Formats: sequence, structure tokens, C-alpha cells
Amino acid sequence: MKDEEIIVTKEGLKKLNDELRNLIDVVLPEVIEQLKEARAQGDLSENADYDAARTRQAEVEGRIAQLQHQIENAKVIDDVGGKNNNIVKIGYYVTIKDLSDNTTTRYQIVGSTESDPKNLKISNECMLAKSILNHKVGEKVQVKVVHPYEVEILKVESE
Repeated sequence: MKDEEIIVTKEGLKKLNDELRNLIDVVLPEVIEQLKEARAQGDLSENADYDAARTRQAEVEGRIAQLQHQIENAKVIDDVGGKNNNIVKIGYYVTIKDLSDNTTTRYQIVGSTESDPKNLKISNECMLAKSILNHKVGEKVQVKVVHPYEVEILKVESE
């Protein structure tokens, strides 16, 4: 069974690889050293430091496995900055106007692993992104959520 593709930008893939390298090269060796020190304290059955280090080791190894899976199944969006910058695509920045209150917001549409709504990076799987993907500048699009609203695509940029 083929794993599903995980959509990332080049920047997102670099961040995943950097985090993986840091976990493998820095964090995991620190955790292993903590385990050695905790074992040296003696009785492991009532050793809180040992239990904490084992828990941390499991967390780190779990995150390493998750990152490896994401990297192995990554589909890098590489057409950002292509010829047609007036169509909304993953990896692009899009400025929209919410027609219900006339507010204007600039988002970047990214894969779910890079999603960061506080920094206006929205997942291609969210309803707003799904609604505007493959639409052109100037189009008005209905966002079909519990309380539907309409947006107008004002600008599409590769950076």
C-alpha cells in the first residue's frame, strides 16, 4: 500500500530535514546521556530521572519516525514562481477580501505539515484554501463552511 503524499514547499522540506538532523545529532545523544546518568544512580524502579529520560527518549524517537515518514513521502511543490501567477496554487501567497466584512488578508497556502495559521500559512486541506485553489485573480468564491461566506481573490504571488 502506497503512503499518501505529503505536500511541502522546498522551505518546508528543509525545515523537516533540519529538525530531523537536530533530533538525531543533538537531542537523542543528550537523552541517551541522561539515561546513562540516571542508570548510574542505582535502583531504577523508583528513579524519577530514569523514568523522565525514558519518556523523553520515546518522544524523541517518535518524532524522528514521524519526520522520516513525512520526508520519505514528501511531494515538493516546485512550480512556485512559474509562468501563471494569477491562479491560486499550493505554495503561493494569495490576498483575499472577505466580502462579508471587507477585510483583506494575505495567506500562504502550504501543505498540512507546514500549516501555521498564526503566521497566515493555511493548509491546502482547510476549506478556505480548498475553495480558492485553482481560481484566478478577480474571481469571487463561496467558502462552504457551517456559515458560508464569499471572498474575492485580489492578488496571487509566488513570494
